[in-house]
Amino acid sequence: MNQRVLAFLLPNFLFGLFLLGFFSKRQKNLTDTFPKNWLAIQNSRKTTLASFCLKNNLNKPGRKLDSHVAYQLFVEHKHKFIYCEVPKVGCSNWKRTIFLLQSDLNTEASEIEHVKIHHTTLIKRLLSYPPALQKEFLSNYTKVMFTRHPLERLVSAYRDKLLHSEPFYSTTVANEIRAMFRKDTNSSEKVSFQEFVNFIITKPPHRLDIHWKPMFLLCDPCNIHYDILGKYETLGWDSDHVLKAIDAPESLQYPSLKRYSSEKRTDGDITLEYLRQLTSKQIEKIKKLYEMDFLLFNYTTKYEDHFSLNN
Repeated sequence: MNQRVLAFLLPNFLFGLFLLGFFSKRQKNLTDTFPKNWLAIQNSRKTTLASFCLKNNLNKPGRKLDSHVAYQLFVEHKHKFIYCEVPKVGCSNWKRTIFLLQSDLNTEASEIEHVKIHHTTLIKRLLSYPPALQKEFLSNYTKVMFTRHPLERLVSAYRDKLLHSEPFYSTTVANEIRAMFRKDTNSSEKVSFQEFVNFIITKPPHRLDIHWKPMFLLCDPCNIHYDILGKYETLGWDSDHVLKAIDAPESLQYPSLKRYSSEKRTDGDITLEYLRQLTSKQIEKIKKLYEMDFLLFNYTTKYEDHFSLNN
């Protein structure tokens, strides 16, 4: 065979094999259970993810599971369910859901306080199990992760953590930011969005706080083959299908509780309002920081168009 032809065919053949493995692993007979339009969207998300994982050399077969990733994975045994926690993408309500699943619905989601659900030891992280069990659960349980447009998630994190009186963020982190960017370090004025952005772009991505760390670093979707890739933009729809996939009780619904209920959720309009406070240089650096999230999860960097169209 002509060497040029071989050079062209081989990468495409390997990509085909990779996609076959990506889709065949733990498909959970979804084809027989869910509507074709939802399955088509899932397949499109997985194809995009697999393509950019391969193009960016992010697949590391045989590599030991990173402990930081194992820490983000929550395990619910009754329904053989693994959920990757991505902060600012509905994770509090997913942790409430896991709690309800394993407690046989003996309480209401609204009764589970925000602070308690993030500090309870009653829902288990994958990291708490030995490596052999971690591997077994990852092979046999339904694995799910949810994503959100990177810039909207960033604005949501800023509003939630830097504009409220949460001691660690509004004091410890805020003081660190003030010390870096203000001449008057005794200033108690709230950290601005510009200061916040300047702060995070000075740090290596893998060392960022989980609330603004790139999503692909939290969940490693190029090496953990998630059965369902949900999105915040289709949160209700995807959540219904997740619960159906794990055979959750029909009475259980994904809750829509919000910690600061009097405030409007971060949406496209609010995101644009904050992004317009940044310089073009800051915008480019933020796009670079979240480049893999944009590519792997198929979010556009043309945020003006994206948020205008989705409002």
